[in-house]
Amino acid sequence: MSSQTLKVNGKEVSVEVDPSTPLLWVLREKLGLLGTRFGCGQGLCGACTVHINGTAVRSCLTPVVAATNNEVTTIEGLSPDNSHPVQKAWIEADAPQCGYCQSGQIMACAAVLKAKPQATEADVKEAMTNLCRCGTYGRIQKAVKIAIKLNNEGKV
Repeated sequence: MSSQTLKVNGKEVSVEVDPSTPLLWVLREKLGLLGTRFGCGQGLCGACTVHINGTAVRSCLTPVVAATNNEVTTIEGLSPDNSHPVQKAWIEADAPQCGYCQSGQIMACAAVLKAKPQATEADVKEAMTNLCRCGTYGRIQKAVKIAIKLNNEGKV
């Protein structure tokens, strides 16, 4: 066990954990940030997607030590009131069905649009490898199109 200092959603926090503890479990169990979900535990599904310094990562595979002294953003930190343009796009498209994977989907999309402001649908589709158990890919694609439109209007 050792003290790990992270900046999570703009706030500096210290946690006493083994440095190899997956970031997912620190976020959920130590910090109570339950929007980041456990899906497969193997980095395949993307339900656990968060940003480290703006880059989308699978938190189930990322040891907390990799996030130490870095900026971690979870779905709770994307916006306090669902006002982030990607969240607005998801709401407008009525993308979620069960909703389990949606925080990871939103975080993946937001990272692509931040990294590549002129992203195309093909760019986003290539970068977003998250899985949806309910198969709402049509609605997710609709949300991505709306998010790209908002992004191109300078609203992301």
